[in-house]
Amino acid sequence: MNNRQEKVTNLIKELGAQFLGRENNKTSLITVTSATASPDLKRATIFITVLPEEKEHEALDFVKRKRGSLREFLKKKLEIKIIPFIDIEIDQGEKNRQKIDELLFKK
Repeated sequence: MNNRQEKVTNLIKELGAQFLGRENNKTSLITVTSATASPDLKRATIFITVLPEEKEHEALDFVKRKRGSLREFLKKKLEIKIIPFIDIEIDQGEKNRQKIDELLFKK
């Protein structure tokens, strides 16, 4: 990942977290864990975790419905010509890490 791509990816992660913190439907806790961007910066993926886990599907649907508003928010805050298409996914790596921690520290 080049320096510019890394900076834009970090900004997308931070701004995505700000946006979701403000727009959250308050029935679950949505946390942005990471983001990735394609080398040409035309596509980006924001990875989230949701608590409680039972609300994961609802929260993912909610966030995907808000993608247009998120893109507008990014347009105002990012100083780049082309705003990437944003996709949202559940962070499976984080879920797996939590499951491993739970199994390791179970008494």
